[in-house]
Amino acid sequence: MLPAAGDLDPRLKEVLSRVRLVALDVDGVLTDGRIVHGPHGESQSFCAHDGFAIAALLAAGIRVAWISGRGSPATERRAAELGVGELCLHAGRKDLALQAIQERLGIDPQATASMGDDLPDLALRRRSACFTAPANARPEVLQRADLRTRASGGAGAVRELAEHILRAQGRWQAIVDAHGG
Repeated sequence: MLPAAGDLDPRLKEVLSRVRLVALDVDGVLTDGRIVHGPHGESQSFCAHDGFAIAALLAAGIRVAWISGRGSPATERRAAELGVGELCLHAGRKDLALQAIQERLGIDPQATASMGDDLPDLALRRRSACFTAPANARPEVLQRADLRTRASGGAGAVRELAEHILRAQGRWQAIVDAHGG
């Protein structure tokens, strides 16, 4: 069971209450990290629970950015389906990509949360008030994370982070109620 925002460290809850931008790696965070090449090209698998969470963040006015060192039509299509307007593919240094997004949106690092699973994603930590790692992230990433999810990448990790943010901001119950809760 996901702990309520009240169960988070008070400092972390305060940080999440100010989040206006969530920056996410793609491979290993939004997907399980597998890349499948078939006769019709590359395919990726995205978690529907993460998609719901991204839609909830966007509906709450929180911007979402996907920053990936790779790029694929599957990633572009899923981002478009969800309405993710900040998509940075083939990023070199992810901290510089995030900085450009923050400057364009007028959102500072203290209002940014990010999630990554592998060494290149640690650069996101430099530009984020809260850096999160999915349960199956590399050990070096887990050691440096402010928050670790119980779920693995591509299996609800983004949903956990989004729920923590929305609970910390007092918005989660309204989402539950709107769906018949």
